Amino acid sequence: MMSEAADEPMTGPDTGASGEPAYARVIRPTPITLHERIEVVDVLRGFAIFGILAVNLLWFAHPIYIEPAGIDPGSGTVDRVARWLINFFCLGKFYSLFSFLFGFGMAVQMIRAEARGVPFVRLYGRRLCVLLGIGLCHALFLWAGDILVSYAVLGFLLLLFRKRRLTTLIVWASVCLLVPVVNTAGFVGLGKLAQSLPPTPTTMPTTTPATTPATVSATAPATGPVSRSTTGGPDFAAWAQQAYDAYSHGTYGQILVQRVQDWAFLLFITALFMCGGILGMFLFGLYAGRRGILHDVTPHLGFIRKLAIWGLALGVVANLTAVIAGEFVHPSEVSWFALVPVAASAVGAPALCFFYASVIVLLVQKDAWRKRLRPLAAVGRMALTNYLMQSVICTMIFNAYGFGQFGKVGPALGILLTIVIFAVQIPLSNWWLRRFRFGPMEWLWRSLTYGKRQPMRLARQ
Repeated sequence: MMSEAADEPMTGPDTGASGEPAYARVIRPTPITLHERIEVVDVLRGFAIFGILAVNLLWFAHPIYIEPAGIDPGSGTVDRVARWLINFFCLGKFYSLFSFLFGFGMAVQMIRAEARGVPFVRLYGRRLCVLLGIGLCHALFLWAGDILVSYAVLGFLLLLFRKRRLTTLIVWASVCLLVPVVNTAGFVGLGKLAQSLPPTPTTMPTTTPATTPATVSATAPATGPVSRSTTGGPDFAAWAQQAYDAYSHGTYGQILVQRVQDWAFLLFITALFMCGGILGMFLFGLYAGRRGILHDVTPHLGFIRKLAIWGLALGVVANLTAVIAGEFVHPSEVSWFALVPVAASAVGAPALCFFYASVIVLLVQKDAWRKRLRPLAAVGRMALTNYLMQSVICTMIFNAYGFGQFGKVGPALGILLTIVIFAVQIPLSNWWLRRFRFGPMEWLWRSLTYGKRQPMRLARQ
């Protein structure tokens, strides 16, 4: 499929006789201005920033190894319900939405670059290199759960699809979403094969009672995690305990060493189980951008309404399946049943993501709702700044060099903290953008991309 002919004519109500999208003909050969921005896209970005924090806050507060170690980060029914709600409504949905918008953004930039005769690949490549640098600094010096490095690397793969046929984009996007399922099947298959082999001196099982999740629970703070199982992998339990010690009591240098270890592990997990979904949503976003679906919503309202209905139906069924089935899967067990929650999530996460996006797009068409949702646009225009700001705030709350609350906040309190932090980011973003053209990190990103300091302060009215 990758050898197919390049561009196909884009036809329909949003194109002219030449096949060129109508919105491309009015773009000026200058950096994008506020008047050229698509407000609903900024609203969606702001909404995504909230959902990303809702999921990430648990991983700011606890080691990334608690899932494979079988450790429950909560301490009661309220926390279990909160975790269930986060998994159902947020987990996988908001990084999917943000990935979709990343692909959409590339389509917009490509069309604008072609309209003004600028070599797009070279300019976009510089943009990705700068993002990669920012992501590396974020991962090493702030938080191991960075997603920017993955976005930058996968952005180069996205360039290979920039002129593929629209149907090709949909096919490849669908295939990419299935990558986590295929990889999980491969791991289960290898595990089953290993179990069928006779034990040898080099494969004899060993036990290390001192590193069970129960031991982690006993040595963690009294208000910290409670063991959900005593059969979790001993290595992960030991790593979890090490992380609790480092982030709760360590110096910045010790935390830095722990963060590097965590990041290496997360890179492995991301490559196997997240990159396929991210690239798939990139491709869906590229498709929507080339079709001009969000540039001129009116001719696409019927499609958007259908997407909302199907997204809700598939999303509810698939996510219920994923959450319920996930309760019966333990990371230490090798079982084909583990494919059920993974496959359900592969369908349910993007489906509910599209439902969220469609509903917001439809609401923004109404004046009253547009006014209510408009404050989110400022958060979306400063998405990179706000994403990194969340890391600064949360690491200060949880790490030892800040308030030292690592391991002491469960999912329920995490939801409350998410709301409080985001409630601060909304007015702060609006205040900033009444005075400046970009967020601080957006200004840095743009200036380094163009190799020229960009104007920052807005002209006085």
